[in-house]
Amino acid sequence: MFAKMDSGIFAGRASLAAMAILFSTYPEIAFAADAIAVNSDDFALPPPEPSRFARFQQKLSDWHVVVGGGAIIVPEYEGSDKFKIMPVPFVTATFLDVVTIDPTGANIAVYKQDRFEFSARLGYEMGRDEDDGDRLRGLGDIGMGATVGAKAAMNFGPAQIFAQLDKTIGGSDGMVGRVGVEVNQPLSQSLMIGASASAVFADENHMQAYFGVTAEQSARSGLARYDAGAGLKRADFSISATYMLNQNWMVRGEAGVGFLVGDAADSPIVVEKVQPTGMLLVGYRF
Repeated sequence: MFAKMDSGIFAGRASLAAMAILFSTYPEIAFAADAIAVNSDDFALPPPEPSRFARFQQKLSDWHVVVGGGAIIVPEYEGSDKFKIMPVPFVTATFLDVVTIDPTGANIAVYKQDRFEFSARLGYEMGRDEDDGDRLRGLGDIGMGATVGAKAAMNFGPAQIFAQLDKTIGGSDGMVGRVGVEVNQPLSQSLMIGASASAVFADENHMQAYFGVTAEQSARSGLARYDAGAGLKRADFSISATYMLNQNWMVRGEAGVGFLVGDAADSPIVVEKVQPTGMLLVGYRF
């Protein structure tokens, strides 16, 4: 199914942060490996000859590598009313349709039976710098941390209902869960469209790290002291389109919008509760 770098584009921190934003803070527009290693079961069209999508993934017996790049537009930080455009280089690799490695980490298929599948997840959370936005001055930085998690999903033709949970070790020391539905449907041999809707929940550690203001932070920043508790954090919606130019080249565009809710929306750090995002990528499969 289609389901967080400066002068050195492939190595600098700014672009790595762009990937972190893309895959973690704004997963509704995520271009994860499952968006480019297309599963043939997702396509029900009976073309007279193999479609470009089918030819795009003919074998699952070895590594499949996709490289590409593009750009995203996202808020400066979660809750900001200002935007930044960032380059997004990426490299993904899939082995035997079991292990997927991308710029955010690794996803490992653990169990699959009929419609149900379960996978383990390893990755990282980039954290946040206080110079990411004017409103963050005096709040200090949130460090980077490793993440471990799991995802369970049920597949119903072009639709997938899923639930995932990720725990950060270090950084915010928080836990974030997401439940939602994704639908991906081919309209032709070359064009696939997708849509998703999901809700994001977070524990107190995550909420306080990203939306809370301690007494010390209040004194430094001038913001009011604020305690952010666990609960529903945001609701996300997205649409996407992927076009296969030929057997190897593809273009993908995504647009999404998130709505901060609950304690996240009420935080003095938040300037804008509505968080739109956009992305355009070009990829090549070897």
